[in-house]
Amino acid sequence: MNDDLLNILSNSNKDIDNQKLMDYLSDKLSAEEKHEFEKTLLDSGLESDAVEGLSQFKNKKSPQAFAEELNRNLQQQLQKKKTAKAKRRLKEFRWLYVAIALIIIFILIAFIIVSKFLK
Repeated sequence: MNDDLLNILSNSNKDIDNQKLMDYLSDKLSAEEKHEFEKTLLDSGLESDAVEGLSQFKNKKSPQAFAEELNRNLQQQLQKKKTAKAKRRLKEFRWLYVAIALIIIFILIAFIIVSKFLK
């Protein structure tokens, strides 16, 4: 099975094995293994909702393809956010440089004015 598919629940409940989840959805588990898997789902709310949603696919190969597509889309969205954040950071620094330059100019003008009045 594809390594990306095995990372579906990598940061979630460690009691639920990703391979067992895919086997459950594909009806590859025995009745006893299904019963044990369903008992572990009773303790977790989010995972049971995910299994319920994934089990509603008519084609049992669709959850695997769907998971691959979700992983690709997630990577694309994260990359877009990363580039947007980098662009935003550059724009913020431009205003910082302009503000520093204006403050230095005001200080120089004030120094010139004060030095003329003291003479």
